[in-house]
Amino acid sequence: MAAGHSQGGARPPEGYDPTQFPSFAVTVDIVILTIADGRLKVLLIQRAADPYAASWALPGGFKRPDETLDAAAARELAEETTITAPAHLAQFRAYGDPGRDPRTNVVTVGYVAVVVDLPEPEAATDAVDAELWSVDDVLAGRLPLAFDHLQIVTDAVAQVRMRIEDTNLALSFVDEWFTQAELELVYEAVWGMALPDGEFRRMLTSDGYVEQQGTGTAARYRCINNWAFGSPIRRQRNLL
Repeated sequence: MAAGHSQGGARPPEGYDPTQFPSFAVTVDIVILTIADGRLKVLLIQRAADPYAASWALPGGFKRPDETLDAAAARELAEETTITAPAHLAQFRAYGDPGRDPRTNVVTVGYVAVVVDLPEPEAATDAVDAELWSVDDVLAGRLPLAFDHLQIVTDAVAQVRMRIEDTNLALSFVDEWFTQAELELVYEAVWGMALPDGEFRRMLTSDGYVEQQGTGTAARYRCINNWAFGSPIRRQRNLL
């Protein structure tokens, strides 16, 4: 790309002086959620360098001038945890409060994804360690996080809790064919509550939402029509 030209080929206006406007850096922070040992967990890295050396944080980092935000998120996740970004990794919010990063004025774009059978994370580049931590422990402040990452995790989890009712997102936590117990565990772990077993089965198998193989506790299910109009499992019907 020629100097002075934007990606679309347009030139800056005559006399435009970028130094007249505040400068800032852009980062990406990635919230990867999974269910392990029956609990909702989030992938965190332990920082190797200041600021917040040795503190736990979300994987992420600075966007390079020659890459998109999505590319930056995928690169940072791989560089810090050796995990390949899932296809449904998606932006959910931006954060730009003054002073959120002591190094400079930084705006970060939050990404979130839920993953089934997450591979064992391994620390790389500027991370000392990479581990899965209980979301309950993080949200309760039992594991202090760097920067404003507690707020980012809080917002991501809140969105996922809403989206597993309004969309087919819960299916991202399980394989294509799943048991009732496997899917029920997803809702219980994400919502943080036990669901009435009989009511869960009634909602799951009503109105042709799933097809079934086998019977009894060995029965396995697969969603039909990708739950285009939302999940059949509703929180208000479970007295939440």
